Amino acid sequence: MDKTIKSMEEKYLVPALELVEAVFTDSECAENGKLVRSLVEEIRSKRFYLSELELIMVDEADEVIGYVNFARFHLDGKYEDELLLLSPVAVKTELQRQHISKELIEYGFEKAITLGYKAVIVEGNPMNYRSRGFVTSADYGITAHESVSLPAPECLMVRELIPGGLDGIHGQVNYSDYQCLR
Repeated sequence: MDKTIKSMEEKYLVPALELVEAVFTDSECAENGKLVRSLVEEIRSKRFYLSELELIMVDEADEVIGYVNFARFHLDGKYEDELLLLSPVAVKTELQRQHISKELIEYGFEKAITLGYKAVIVEGNPMNYRSRGFVTSADYGITAHESVSLPAPECLMVRELIPGGLDGIHGQVNYSDYQCLR
């Protein structure tokens, strides 16, 4: 299969939303599919949105088969120009386990470095992210605000994009900027 990674373009806005909703509906439930779709729509409407870091993978038929979004993120109102939030990550259900998310995430890391970002935060299953270099964020003094419900502290992770990128960066992860996450 011929695959190409692209930054978001107008013609892929809706197909990317449809992919995200379908993937999360398949893996979780219809309600979560709609919630994650709403999250993408909300991220796109915020000042944190970076179209160059909303990434898709298309196949030879120009169909969206993979999606990742890196958006600017702050801790306690600081570090917005240094930190990114990775959310969500979605790969067409029947194409999962073919390294599509890995390729998209790694491409995103490289692009983020060229844009001057120092680190990426993600919330999710550690088994899915450790191989991408993510570690428990609490080890760096980055913890979940009391309003953030995590299954375990290890589910909030961070990855430095450059050596020492997290030096002096600490605080609480709070999603209060996003209506659909409250």
